[in-house]
Amino acid sequence: MGVLDECHYHVGVENGVSVEVSGERGAIEDAVRVLLLGLGEDINREGLLKTPLRVAEALRDGTRGDKTVCYHQNVKDIVSGALFPESGLESSVGSAGGAGGLVIVRDLDLFSYCESCLLPFQVKCHVGYVPSGQRVVGLSKLSRVAEVFAKRLQDPQRLANEICAALQHSIKPTGVAVVLQCSHICFPNSQSDPNNHQGCVRLSVMSGSGAFDDEKAGIWTDFLGLLRFRGLTADATRSLEKSWCPSRTICKTPPASDPSLLAAVSSILYALGEDPLREDLVETPARFVNWLVNFKNSNADTKPNGFVRSSMRESSLTMPPLSHICSELNLPFWSQCEHHLLPFHGVVHVGYYSSGRAISTVGKSLLQSVVQFYGFKLQVQERLTRQVAEAASSILGEDVIVVVEASHTCMISRGIEKMGSSTATIAVLGRFSTDPTARAKFLQIIPSSA
Repeated sequence: MGVLDECHYHVGVENGVSVEVSGERGAIEDAVRVLLLGLGEDINREGLLKTPLRVAEALRDGTRGDKTVCYHQNVKDIVSGALFPESGLESSVGSAGGAGGLVIVRDLDLFSYCESCLLPFQVKCHVGYVPSGQRVVGLSKLSRVAEVFAKRLQDPQRLANEICAALQHSIKPTGVAVVLQCSHICFPNSQSDPNNHQGCVRLSVMSGSGAFDDEKAGIWTDFLGLLRFRGLTADATRSLEKSWCPSRTICKTPPASDPSLLAAVSSILYALGEDPLREDLVETPARFVNWLVNFKNSNADTKPNGFVRSSMRESSLTMPPLSHICSELNLPFWSQCEHHLLPFHGVVHVGYYSSGRAISTVGKSLLQSVVQFYGFKLQVQERLTRQVAEAASSILGEDVIVVVEASHTCMISRGIEKMGSSTATIAVLGRFSTDPTARAKFLQIIPSSA
């Protein structure tokens, strides 16, 4: 593997200043360059120059809780300074005023990296415990402990079990309960029907200790009752025995991949302190590469524009003169952020003028093909929006408006952690570029649930 054989130190340049790059980060950056080259990309292209650095920093930040048995952040260190005496906490049956009863911290937003495919997944974490020994723990510490175990390669059930066990061991309460609501991005591919793409796989898991050991115990009813507005019931949560990752379902036997790409991903795992030969990680490089090659740069000489024009002539579709605004809404797409090598997905809305006749089925199909063609690449949303607008004008005429709405995985990871955020971009051509009233009319057409 050459430079991928071991972690090493080398000198890099950031903002014109030479800096020494740690072996861990340097190895990941080298591996990312191998992956980019394997995708047919120019690693010296301006948009990709700092991609290796960005990917390395995101992975290191997202797995900083996973190093040794004690980890970089020790759970006892987090909790020990935040145990407070509270009179009235007794071991006798019953409690009053909340003292001695169940304590729950709800809706902790976390993210973790899936060990099966190396993509981030979102977690809504609910932690509860029953105090004992006349002590309560600072509520913020429950969140910090959960984050320590989330910041590593994980699966949902192990994450729940580790949070639960760590709290039980460190604060020694009467019992601990953990419920996680997890969502993992699906695995479309460039050959599949984009209309069949679902945004996320969702799963809820639970773990309990002490008084919560028995999943049928009455205290679980109390715990879940306080989460009832989150759609959680005993039936909605379960212990997970097998991986939930869509990559395992779609690609049970990963196809043969370029050995250099597989070696690059194995090098990343090693640099993160993982053993690539661990049972749960053996096929991870192949699954990640299988996902990534969907976005391989085809360098096709034939642009959709030329294909669109010839197809439109063959179908004898002619556009009528300007009259009123028509639209094609919610055209789904998937793409891969070229800055962080993380997926983003969403919908495209296209507006155009018509004298009373919408475009034909052929035109709709071509629009979706255009969206898919430009989506399955290393991209940025701004460029994708412009490219779709320019190609759509070949089908619809020069008066076109395009709005893209997307969720970016990079917004929930790499230290940003802005859960639930979305990004909207707009491109306008022809009359839409000079007529604010026309733009406003189209924007009102877009459904609020897009």
